[in-house]
Parts: sequence; structure tokens; C-alpha cells
Amino acid sequence: MYFDELPLSDEVLDALWDMHFDTCTPVQEQTIPIILNHRDVISCAQTGTGKTAAYILPLLTNLQFDGHDPNKLNAIIMAPTRELAQQIDQQMEGFGYYVPFSSVPVYGGNDSRNFSTQTNGLKTGADIVIATPGRLLSHMNIMDIDFSGVKYFILDEADRMLDMGFYDDIMKIVQCLPRDRQTIMFSATMPEDIRRLAKRIMTDPAEVKIAIARPPESIAQRALCCYETQKIPFIIERLKQEHLKKVIVFAGKKQRVKELTVLLSRQGLNARAMHSDLEQKQRDEVMLDFRNNKVDVMVATDIVARGIDVDDIPLVINFDVPRDAEDYVHRIGRTARAENKGEAVTLVSPEDARYWNKIERFLQKDIQRLTLPSSLGDAPDNNLYAQPTGGRRRNGGFRRRSRGNRSPRKPQHRK
Repeated sequence: MYFDELPLSDEVLDALWDMHFDTCTPVQEQTIPIILNHRDVISCAQTGTGKTAAYILPLLTNLQFDGHDPNKLNAIIMAPTRELAQQIDQQMEGFGYYVPFSSVPVYGGNDSRNFSTQTNGLKTGADIVIATPGRLLSHMNIMDIDFSGVKYFILDEADRMLDMGFYDDIMKIVQCLPRDRQTIMFSATMPEDIRRLAKRIMTDPAEVKIAIARPPESIAQRALCCYETQKIPFIIERLKQEHLKKVIVFAGKKQRVKELTVLLSRQGLNARAMHSDLEQKQRDEVMLDFRNNKVDVMVATDIVARGIDVDDIPLVINFDVPRDAEDYVHRIGRTARAENKGEAVTLVSPEDARYWNKIERFLQKDIQRLTLPSSLGDAPDNNLYAQPTGGRRRNGGFRRRSRGNRSPRKPQHRK
């Protein structure tokens, strides 16, 4: 479907034309008409499917045709991280180029001047507020904010917000909003706690579910069976031998990120850390240096896996195995962008084997096994990877649970 087949405003269509966007993605095709009809909607779609445009485009259109007070806040978009809030703000500028609406980003880690800009926007009634929960609550605690004009409440990456402990913050904000608003929720997964949240804050929501896309074939996916103590030596040896730039090493916890960065730096590698303890100015500096080839290795938590767009990353290394397939897809999706090719290597210890088996079941393919360099010692015994239930032994000693009589799911690809 083409965008001009949807009842979007001429101003929004003009912006899409200028940005060379003509064809809808599946999530846009299914979600935009529902939002235009002012119905609550919960959409299950991962990053990279065009979900941001799926709610910005109909929001801008509805704001043009609906009666609203120009001196009050009209829409609130919630995001779990500063990086995602920044990305939404950038897309809002592009899609909203021809519409007469103001927006203000509200997130932490800024200097006092930006804090004042946020305060003024909330006081004077910016049409659209793009905020992280914690920062918006901080403003609410020091000033009275008039939410009576809010007609649209949008939660992006709602599952991530709940994972980060923002449930209570979200509910405090919801209690200040009008009951007759339209609520829109996007989530990469649909666990029970998301459904409970939807039941509390939404009214008869329509549900749109887009299958999680498999990683593109342009990413060479590989796995290395090793002990925990062999992971760091492997990374050091690989990076020193190939002299690669713009490599991302993902770790699940920020303390591990800090430790890895120190260890790699001591080995003469140009490594920097990216995690939630950094101030926004520090994050921006690291990201700018990484883009400009002043940093060879960025060691990061999953905060970088979503919303960061750098085209020429040749290699992504998963220091540990992500706990679910969605996080795996987000991580390795940082490479092989803009028609480039890339490589993703996941280091799988015996303790991580069950999580890796789960990811391979989702991928529906056998990932190539790398051989542990002899200089790093012996690899783990294949028997350490055996699962307690049935399944056939495969390359490298990993096992997959039997599918029984179930047919494999067919991958759905983005248009």
C-alpha cells in the first residue's frame, strides 16, 4: 500500500514525498487507519519496522482536523530511553515539517539551558511532548502541568519501559490525563504484564501483531562455543588481528560493560563504554567519536541496540547471549545496514546454551560454529550443552528441542 492511499493530510503527504517515502510497511498499513479512526490500539512490532511513523503520521493528521486548544498540551509520547526520545523528536521534525505544531523533547542528562527549554514548553502548552517517564515526573514534581488538553497518549517500546521499572511512573502520569483520550501502545513483545497495563489504561483496544522479522541474510551470523574465561581473550585476539574499526561489543549488564572497556583499553584497544550511567553529554560524545572513527570499539548495553543508526559497522560481538530473540535481532541489526554486509559473533558459554537454543529455534536455521583458536585452550565438552529433553545433536554440540508435529513458522519480511 502507498501512503497516498491512506487518508493522511496533504501536509503530511508532502513531507513524506520530500523524504522519498512512498510505500507503507506492514505495521504502518495496519495501524495508521485504526489510529485515524480514534480507536485505542496496541501494536506488537519491533524496532526497524517503521513503527514510529505508524503513530506520528496519523497523530499529525488528527491534530490538524480535530478541535483542540493550541495553548495546551495535546499529545504525549513516552519512550524508555533518551536515545529513543531523541530519535522520535528527529522524525517528528521531518514528518511535521509542513504542519503548524510545536513539540518539545523532555528527557534527562541535559544542561540547565535545555531543562529551561523543557519547562517553558510544558508551561506554554507545546502541542506534542516527547518524554521519558522519569524526566516528565521530575517536572511534574516541581511545577503544575496542565494535562487537561491531552487527547493522545502514546507509549513506544512499552515492554522495555516495564523492564526498566517504569510501571509506577507511567501510572502516575496516566492518573493526571483526561479519561477520554486516545491511548496507543507499541511493544516488541506481548507478555502478560503488557496486557495487564493495556487493560488498566486502554478502552477496547484493537490489536495489531506484526511477526518479528528474521535478521537479513547480509548478516553473517556465527557462534563460538567457549568458557566464560575465554571470551575476553577471544575478543582481544580477533580485534588485534583484523584491526577493525566501528565494532560494537554487547553485554547484558552495565557493570560488565565497564569492566570490559577497562580490560580492552589495557590491551591497547581504543574502546569506550556506552551505558545508562553516563550523562547525556557523555553519551553524545561517545556516539560522535564512534561515528567519526575516533573510537574503534564501543562496549554497550542493550540501550544501543534500539534507536542507534550507524551504517558502516562491520562486526557485532555478543559477549553474552541475549535472553530473548527480540534483543538478539536488535543487537545484530546494528551491522549490515544501508545495503552493507556485516558479521555477528555470539560467544556462548555452557551457562548460556539454553538461551542460544531458544534463539536458534526462532531463527529456524543452524548458525555457523566457529572453532576456538588453539591459543585459547580447549573448548568446552559438547556434553555440557546437552538439554534434558530429547533432540538431535548438531554441529558444535548444541541441541534443539524437538518441534514434534508442529510446522515451522514462515518468516514475514518487510516490504
